[in-house]
Amino acid sequence: MDTNMKRLIRIIIGAAIFAIAVAVEINNEAIEFGLFLVSFLIVGGDIITKAFKNILRGQVFDENFLMSIATIGAFIIGEYPEGVAVMLFYQVGELFQSYAVDKSRKSITSLMDIRPDYANIQRNGKIEKVDPDEVQVGDIIVIRAGEKIPLDSVILEGNSMLDTSALTGESVPREVNVGDGLLSGCININGMLVAKVTKQFGESTVSKILDLVENAVSKKSASENFITKFARYYTPVVVIVAAILAIVPPLIIPNATFSDWVYRALTFLVISCPCALVVSVPLSFFGGIGAASRVGVLVKGSNHLEALAQAETVVFDKTGTLTKGVFKVQEIHPQGISNEELLEITAYAESYSNHPISLSLKEAYGKEIDNLRISNVEEIAGHGVIAVVDGKQVAAGNIKMVRKLGLPEADVIDAIGTIVHVIIDNQYRGYIVIADEIKEDSASAIHALKKARVKQTIMLTGDAKAIGEKVAKQLGLDKVYTELLPANKVEKVEELLDKKSEKGKLVFVGDGINDAPVLARADLGIAMGGLGSDAAIEAADIVIMTDEPSKISTAMQISKKTLNVVRQNIIFSLAVKFLVLILGAFGIASMWAAVFADVGVSVIAILNAIRVLNVKQYQ
Repeated sequence: MDTNMKRLIRIIIGAAIFAIAVAVEINNEAIEFGLFLVSFLIVGGDIITKAFKNILRGQVFDENFLMSIATIGAFIIGEYPEGVAVMLFYQVGELFQSYAVDKSRKSITSLMDIRPDYANIQRNGKIEKVDPDEVQVGDIIVIRAGEKIPLDSVILEGNSMLDTSALTGESVPREVNVGDGLLSGCININGMLVAKVTKQFGESTVSKILDLVENAVSKKSASENFITKFARYYTPVVVIVAAILAIVPPLIIPNATFSDWVYRALTFLVISCPCALVVSVPLSFFGGIGAASRVGVLVKGSNHLEALAQAETVVFDKTGTLTKGVFKVQEIHPQGISNEELLEITAYAESYSNHPISLSLKEAYGKEIDNLRISNVEEIAGHGVIAVVDGKQVAAGNIKMVRKLGLPEADVIDAIGTIVHVIIDNQYRGYIVIADEIKEDSASAIHALKKARVKQTIMLTGDAKAIGEKVAKQLGLDKVYTELLPANKVEKVEELLDKKSEKGKLVFVGDGINDAPVLARADLGIAMGGLGSDAAIEAADIVIMTDEPSKISTAMQISKKTLNVVRQNIIFSLAVKFLVLILGAFGIASMWAAVFADVGVSVIAILNAIRVLNVKQYQ
């Protein structure tokens, strides 16, 4: 039986005995006191025990101490029903709090389901089931359909569909084949895979993510630090004020009674309990981190979630962040032949090369290469390839190849990217433009950031000016700085940091591999496509588990929503508390008003904090 169920049973039994004591007319005072005392001990016994243990540890001024002294005091002055009621409602508030914390924790620890329980290792022709910690780099493992991938590895045999939703939040399965990398924590859906382990379990993706999640809540936000400090000084002060309130007025005010002012002091103590603040503020951030994890965004701490809401400038790396980092045929410009003929003959000429440009040409052609059609292939370093295709001499390469063959240079108009010129039997037949492809949601991501009132969106790239400016224009970025080396990127970020406002934050978004120094230097570093990238998880403050830049604005929405809820809870809690504190000191507020000021406000604040968990509002 879990803790919440035990608490609920205690509340029901205690409330039933309390109801009998209040509703049934009992002429025997001892029996009546006994019923109130039994119900009080059932619902409040654990609170009193905690207070006593904390006092022994030197932690005197906490909510358990306040509730214990106030309710025991109520019994001493004969206010039995109010003493029980305060403890009863306090326990109801604690039940709500516990439920809310569990719900928030489950949204984060659902990630813990990605932890594999075992690995199937091939040894001496047999398959053994072992603990993932026992598997070494280079070992061969077998992953059957329906099993979790236990360690980062590379496929040697088989093909399958992978469920990556636990890591990325994406529901669409991903197809994998021989040679593809496997990330621990994903689920093999339908095929048997034989794979070679590339990382030990402690260094694998699943371990790093679990470690990140488990430590996320340890880094407190400025708001949480404020509440911690506030409670540290506030609680002793209210205890001293309550003591003065109980002792001084009866000594100096004519006809004032100790019982009346002790009651006021006890009411003051119940009201002063800072539960709503102490619980709801961390709970709000916990919920925000949980909501982000459910959409594939891992936030390393509440402080980073809070900083994201203050983003003023967002700086992007280009390759692998806003673009796919993969060469693709973008334009075909034939002369004297068709588009299809130019692409086909170029793909054949380049078919023996494993250069990214050659691979992109073969991919664009999309048909199987018949090697019998090709002969006399010659690669000329720094120029390109010359080959005989279907009996025709084909030269495919850069402008140096055109000059080498003594042909006039082509009139290339507004072509941004790598240009492959094609010469067939010493006649110029056109060119093909190959460039990095912009991600599908990059433009909408920039638009969403501007809508979220980000003042500047900037791109840094090592590419040529023409390429950088064209990409920036396509995406609607405010500024672009081109032809930058990694060290220049750090310098540029430092310049931008000097120009931002005092409260504003500069966010750098990179692929987490080449951009680690810049990710660390920015106010907030976000790693894109961080799956499997050690540098991303180490250097960044926030890791976008997918390759979607649009997740940045989603994370920003969650951050702003979280901060709004935190502010609402702080203002509401303090306003109600100070109002009822004043009323209690003047004897206007009763113990029942104290119950509302403490438990009622806590429950309302906790329910408000739970709203952050609703992922649908961010999608």
